[in-house]
Amino acid sequence: MSEYLQVSTATATRDEAVQLAGSAVGAGLAAGAQVVGPVISVFWHEGQYGEGEEWQLLLKTTERRYAELEAHLLEKHSWENPEVSAVAITAGAAGYRDWLDRTTEG
Repeated sequence: MSEYLQVSTATATRDEAVQLAGSAVGAGLAAGAQVVGPVISVFWHEGQYGEGEEWQLLLKTTERRYAELEAHLLEKHSWENPEVSAVAITAGAAGYRDWLDRTTEG
């Protein structure tokens, strides 16, 4: 993994996405989060094709806080098996990286 990550999940409602964002940021597991939506998802679930409206949650964190953030999201999420994935932030302004480090020190 990269030193810095953008972690994503999706929820059925705006309120749940905001609540998850607040609890993760409040616990110092993520430096910040954005709620985007609604978005349309197209997917396979339990062997069936589906489409639905969801709210995307994007969280900024460090590699060392990822496992705790993932566990937090899985515990608090209303879905049984939500997507929780991370992509590397391979470049970013020095001030931004410093902010990520400071706010997720734990």
